[in-house]
Amino acid sequence: MGKEIERKFLVKDSTYKKLCSGKLYKQGYLFSNPDKTVRVRLVDNKGFLTIKGKGNGLTRDEFEYEIPSADAEEILQKMCHKPFIEKTRYTYSYMGHTWEIDEFHGENEGLVVAEIELENEDENFEVPEWIGEEVTYDKKYFNSNLIKNPYKNWNR
Repeated sequence: MGKEIERKFLVKDSTYKKLCSGKLYKQGYLFSNPDKTVRVRLVDNKGFLTIKGKGNGLTRDEFEYEIPSADAEEILQKMCHKPFIEKTRYTYSYMGHTWEIDEFHGENEGLVVAEIELENEDENFEVPEWIGEEVTYDKKYFNSNLIKNPYKNWNR
């Protein structure tokens, strides 16, 4: 069974852009509620179908399968809720861990978050200096919620 254990943080500045390169992501949701989500994603002409279960603490079930990119594009256009999540994802290795920094575009322009996947919930890790406030448990930062309430609509 696939498991995902991750923590999510805001990003204070754009230092990460000097340290790594990014890839464009486009993703949409076929289904999303607090118990499960079903997502389709396009990355570098590769398609993916991802199914995530309800979280228990920092841990949740996650299953991801590669699908033909043409199928992913068709599913995105015909079946997924709008707006899509569009972002550039930067991957940065730091002190034995991989950080994924998502710089959002479109309806979520201006939002930048970083995630770290862990082996267990109690795992210790070092935080790069450009990482800010932790937002792991703040549901408004979940990608599946950004289609319902995009960053551009937030009162900041």
